[in-house]
Order: sequence, then C-alpha cells, then structure tokens
Amino acid sequence: MLASRSPQRRAILEQLGVEFSVQVPDVEELEAGPPHEVALENAYRKASAVAPGAGGLVVGVDTVVSLGARLYGKPSDAEEARATLNALSARRHAVISAVCLIGDGNVRSAATQTGVQFRALDDRLIDWYLASGEWRERAGGYAIQGRGAALVAGIEGDFLNVVGLPVATLLELEPALLGS
Repeated sequence: MLASRSPQRRAILEQLGVEFSVQVPDVEELEAGPPHEVALENAYRKASAVAPGAGGLVVGVDTVVSLGARLYGKPSDAEEARATLNALSARRHAVISAVCLIGDGNVRSAATQTGVQFRALDDRLIDWYLASGEWRERAGGYAIQGRGAALVAGIEGDFLNVVGLPVATLLELEPALLGS
C-alpha cells in the first residue's frame, strides 16, 4: 500500500513492476524543523495513518527541499514559487526524502539526501517555468523530471530521490519488494 497522492511515486513503483494500491493519507505535515527529522516524521505520519486498515506493508514517503536549515515546501501560489526559485538560483540545495515502512508490527525508516545545484535563474527563465504550472504541488517548487530540468546545473546523488521516491533506500529497507 502506498500512502501518497504523488503521481511520481506511483510511476516509479509501476516502472519497477511493483504491485501496489494507493490510499491517500489525511495527515498534518510538519513544515519546520531539522530537514531529516521533518521528512522522517512526515513519512511516519503518512504510513501510520494508512496502516490500521491496510492488511499488509504500507509505504509512506516525504520529500523536503532545504537550503541550510530553511525548508522550502510546496509553494502555495506563483508568487511563493518565484521567491523559492529565486532563493535556490545559482545555489546548491538538499533534497531529502524519507521512507517509512509499516507492516507485521514493525516500523522501519530511513532518509537519503541528494545535492542539487541550480543554474543562475533570470526572470525570463523563471517566468517560463512558472507559466508551465509544473511547480504546483512540488517541494521546492520544481520537478526535475520535467521542465524543471532546465533549472538544474547538476546533481550529486540519487536522481529518483529528487523525483520523490529514493528507490535504493526503499529497497534497503525492503529487498523483497521486487519479489524473489
């Protein structure tokens, strides 16, 4: 059971051939605090909200974008998205995703971090990106797997973590997910 509304997470699991169902959790997410702790707590909240009726393994995931101690969540509007992109412009930020698995009375979780270096973003590029609408519902206001790739100079670490599901971390926690 995937405890997420993210179409990117669904697509990654489908690419891997994992059989799963989706239940969107209704939880209040932390928006401030140490980035790794926020991601881990939010992933736990999502998984634990769904676990009681799931009858099997539940996967909760949360992704946060941080520049130092400052978290950049999902922008509420284009103005906030513009401010976020300006803050990340020509800088290296961290994308942290936490995975929490709940099943058979066990809770396992881990987080991973990927460094993302943004290009210097001018108003023309930011306007182009905001007009796409792709920034909506995206931590940090961008989607690296789409037009947001034009904002990125490079990454250090797991690309799929930036998309929203760190597969290597997930499989470290549950190697049997891919079958035998």
